[in-house]
Amino acid sequence: MTGFGVMRTVWRPGNKVVADVAGVIVRVKASTRQAFRFAGVVALVFALCGLLPATAKSGSGRSGGDRWGANYFPNVPLLTHEGETVHFFDDLIEGKVVVINFIYTSCTDACPLGTARFKTVQQILGDRVGHDVFMYSISIDPERDTPERLAEYAKRHRAGPGWTFLTGKESDIVLVRKKLGLYIEGLVEERDHNMSFVIGNQRTGQWMKRSPMDNPYFLADQIGTWLTNWKTPSELSKNDYANAPLLQAPSMGENLFRTRCTICHTIGAGNLQHTIGGGEIAEMDRHRAGPDLMHVTEKRDRAWLARWLANPEQMLAEKDAIAMELYSEWGEVLMPNLRLNEVEVNALIEYLDAESRRVQQIVPVASTADDHVPEHHRH
Repeated sequence: MTGFGVMRTVWRPGNKVVADVAGVIVRVKASTRQAFRFAGVVALVFALCGLLPATAKSGSGRSGGDRWGANYFPNVPLLTHEGETVHFFDDLIEGKVVVINFIYTSCTDACPLGTARFKTVQQILGDRVGHDVFMYSISIDPERDTPERLAEYAKRHRAGPGWTFLTGKESDIVLVRKKLGLYIEGLVEERDHNMSFVIGNQRTGQWMKRSPMDNPYFLADQIGTWLTNWKTPSELSKNDYANAPLLQAPSMGENLFRTRCTICHTIGAGNLQHTIGGGEIAEMDRHRAGPDLMHVTEKRDRAWLARWLANPEQMLAEKDAIAMELYSEWGEVLMPNLRLNEVEVNALIEYLDAESRRVQQIVPVASTADDHVPEHHRH
């Protein structure tokens, strides 16, 4: 098997999960929530059985522990969104802590979610990105994704310094994907999306696959501390268990919001002292990719909201006035089509309503962020 991974998770429209486990592709027809639960269970089982690849020994930056070094990774040329030619091993990963995913700019499903998650992780890591952590998004559609198009995509998603978008020859990019364990033979990229990305420290030979559905603080902690053997203190170590929120089993709507919506949205993000829907901290959302959803069920007609959640791209194609206004005001960042069925849409709307009422008891309505934003900013 090519690549150093044995478990890959893919989002496929129609609520199917495709798991490539040790070279065996398993397809499961399931609800969205069941699909992601299945992927996690499979990964856990293989980890417990000791079937995931062992971490290589530490070594020089060139060798990557004599296993994941120059003799393993291709040194193919790539082109950055700024028009600079770089080489994958020599310039991008040698001796560095890196975060790498694969996207294409015309994607309306998984790629916007992954890009939004990268943006949140970049915010958490702060100015470490570009200094001791480097982020790369490589196009799997190099024919259309020119440096100019990638630069526009990076600007639209407000990518900061240290996050580079790249393109190149398709055969070279496929080779890189195979070596990173992020390529599954036979997938049609415009329908099937490998949502996994890789974090790694090339110098020590430590590499892990992660999901954009993971909590961004956990991801940032893995990238910023685990991969450097805790040389930099974790921000999470400052937390006090005395202030930990009471946990309860999430509803379907809450689970959907946590795994899909918190990547771009909040519920009541105005007060930086309080947690928000999904358990993430409001301060992260001053630069969020979408509007705060506090009381959105009161601000929008329910039928309109249900249509928007189910098929946003169709409403944009129809030139729906509210949809077009939102698209324009939020930097023309396309809301992903989450492929929600009717039950999931209704569950999500019910959660948005219930969570807004819960947060209102904690955070005064006057202090929520989008109460100071014009109506057309809001979903």
